[in-house]
Amino acid sequence: MTYDYDLFVIGAGSGGLAASKRAASYGAKVVIAEDDLVGGTCVIRGCIPKKLMVYGSHFPALFHDAAGYGWKVGEAELDWEYLMTVIDQEVRRLSQLHINFLNKAGVELIQSRATLLDPHTVEVDGRKVTADKILIAVGGRPFKPDIPGMEYSITSNEMFHLKTQPKHVVIIGSGYIGTEFACIMRGLGCEVTQLIRKNLILTGFDEDIRTEVQEGMTNYGIRVIQNTQMKQAERVPEGLKLTLSSGESEETVIGDVLLMATGRVPNVEGLGLENAGINVVPSTMEGHGYGTMNAIAVNEYSQSSQPNIFAVGDVTDRMNLTPVAIGEGRAFADSEFGNSRRVFSHDTIPTALFSTPEAATVGLTEAEAREKLGDDRVKIYRSRFRPLFHSLTGAPNKTMMKLVVDSDTDKVLGAHMVGESAAEIIQGVAIAVKMGATKKDFDATVGVHPSAAEEFVTMR
Repeated sequence: MTYDYDLFVIGAGSGGLAASKRAASYGAKVVIAEDDLVGGTCVIRGCIPKKLMVYGSHFPALFHDAAGYGWKVGEAELDWEYLMTVIDQEVRRLSQLHINFLNKAGVELIQSRATLLDPHTVEVDGRKVTADKILIAVGGRPFKPDIPGMEYSITSNEMFHLKTQPKHVVIIGSGYIGTEFACIMRGLGCEVTQLIRKNLILTGFDEDIRTEVQEGMTNYGIRVIQNTQMKQAERVPEGLKLTLSSGESEETVIGDVLLMATGRVPNVEGLGLENAGINVVPSTMEGHGYGTMNAIAVNEYSQSSQPNIFAVGDVTDRMNLTPVAIGEGRAFADSEFGNSRRVFSHDTIPTALFSTPEAATVGLTEAEAREKLGDDRVKIYRSRFRPLFHSLTGAPNKTMMKLVVDSDTDKVLGAHMVGESAAEIIQGVAIAVKMGATKKDFDATVGVHPSAAEEFVTMR
C-alpha cells in the first residue's frame, strides 16, 4: 500500500522534533503536526522559561552577597512586566528557531491538531492523511486534583504569564515543579508558602538531597507546611482563602496566587487512541482528590500495541525529562529508518533540581542501593561544608556531596549534590558513573583547587 508519508509525528516537542529530523536525515518523507507553539513543554512552558526565571531570582542574593566583598549596591527593584515580556520573547524566538530547523531538515510542519482515525490514518487540518508509521509525542499536561475551589488556582503553564507580581504565592505540591517555583518566587520577592502532604519534599530523591534542600528553602524564607492537605479554596476580599487539614486540626492561609503543582499526566485525551487500538497503562496518583491517568504502553523500542505506531517522551510516562524524550526519539528514528536498531537506556540518567539551593543527582540513591544490594555492601561517602564564596558573605549556605559505593566492587553507584552549580558539576560526574568508575578512580583523579567540585575526588 502507498502512503502519503513514511512518518507522521503528532507533537512538535523535544521527542517529536528529534525523531522527525533524524528520520528525515535518512531520506524518510516526514510530516509533524502541532497545534501550539513549536518546541513543546520544555521550550514553551518548562525548562527554558523556568531557568530564565531562576536566573532572575538569584540577583537579590547576589546584591546582598556583594556587600561582603566591599561593594556598595543601592536599592534594587524588579520590573515584573519587563521580565515576563523578555522571557516570552525568548520563548517565541526559540520556537521559530525550531521551525527553521524543521524546514532545513526537510520536515513538513502542519500547525494544527491531529487525531488518529485508524492505525495508518490521521485527521489533521480538515483532511485525512495516511502514513506508514506514526509517532505520538504529545507530552504531558499539568494535573489538578478534584478539590473544591480548583477553579481559582493556576498551574505551571500560567506562571509564565502572570500580569502582575504576586504578593503571596501558595504552592500545593512537593515535587520538583512546586519546589522550583517556590524558590523562584521567593527570590523574586514574593512571600511563599509551600504545602506538602508528607514530612519532606521531593519524594524519590536521595534522602540527603530532600533534607538539605528543604532546610535551605526554610533558611531562604519559604514557609513549608508539612503533613497537610488542602480541603478547599474560596475567594474572599483579601484574596484566596485556603482551608488546610492536618489530621484533626485545621488552619487557613490567605494568598493572592494559588499554584497547583500536583504533578503532570500524559496528554492522551482526544488523540483517538481507541480508533487505532492503542493500549494504555494506568498510573495512579495517590492522595485526596487524585484520579487515575493513562499513559501509552510501549516496549523497549517505544513501540505501542499497534506495530506501526510508536510513542516517546512524557506521553509514555517512563522518565519525564527532556533529554530522555530526545534520546527516545532519536533511537526510534535510528531503529525504524536508519537501519540501526537500538534501545535507549533509561539507566543512570542525571537530573537536576533548579531550586535554592540547587540539587543534582545521578545513579542510585542510598535507599535504592541498600534495597538492591543489602546494607553490608553499601558504603556512603558524604561531605558537607561552607562554600569558599560564602566565607565573606555571612550567608548560611552549605554544600552537600555524596557518593554511594558498592563495597564489593568499589563501583560508584550514585552521586548526589546540593549546592551552587550542582547541575554543572553532576553532569561531569555522570560520565564517570555511566562508565562504571570505581571509588579508586575518583580518588586517583586530581581535583581542581580551589573548587567545590574537587570534593567529589577527595572524599575519604
